[in-house]
Amino acid sequence: MTTLGAVYRPQLPPENLRSVVLAAEESGVDSLWLWEDCFLESGIACASAALAWTSRLKVGVGLLPVPLRNVAITAMEAATLDRLFPGRVTIGVGHGVQDWMGQVGARVASPLTLLREYTDALKALLAGERVTVEGRYVKLSGVALDWPPSAPMPIYVGGLGGKTLDLAGEVGDGTILDASADLDRVRAMRATREHPLVVYVETDSRDKAFVSDLVSQVAAAGATSVILQQSATSEDPEGFVRFVGSLDGVSA
Repeated sequence: MTTLGAVYRPQLPPENLRSVVLAAEESGVDSLWLWEDCFLESGIACASAALAWTSRLKVGVGLLPVPLRNVAITAMEAATLDRLFPGRVTIGVGHGVQDWMGQVGARVASPLTLLREYTDALKALLAGERVTVEGRYVKLSGVALDWPPSAPMPIYVGGLGGKTLDLAGEVGDGTILDASADLDRVRAMRATREHPLVVYVETDSRDKAFVSDLVSQVAAAGATSVILQQSATSEDPEGFVRFVGSLDGVSA
């Protein structure tokens, strides 16, 4: 069974998040996903609030831009969320938009190298290891979390380009594809990896037959989770997540 989720876009005010989260919880949506786009909203802060307001809803953060965040901070935040809300948190990491990274002085010469080093270090920290690494970008000296997750916590990797997606398949515990991916790209990703594949799909339609068919196509192509997102200009996010919750489950 392919799970179905929705996005709360960071273009929406943070103070509107609670009503959307509660609508997702009440309507049976499997997961609500948050983005840490510059310079809008913190993915971790929003995830913490969403989890605290609910008891069932799963919350994904995808993606966290790795140039913007020290890996030890991300590990601490992810582990804290997982221990507070076991099994309900999914963390995804990626390059971030390079222009935004340049604005804050965090752009690097080799985003692929950074993403590899970062993901490897993050997974090791979350596994409870004491990590010493002297990479090109990631440098840790005897760092270990005092409160690592009590159970394995998967880290997803997302991106657009072929090299980044190849890296996601190699070092990630799951892959996130954004809404620009077509069905051929989804099929290609499924053909090269066994781990979970999260696919964002943009639609403003409230036509149940149309959206159900769209989700079925993406599921058949290999998505393990289909995450529906409205366009940035659309309104009524609360109504949208209730619509998503009304859709039937999808068999992959």
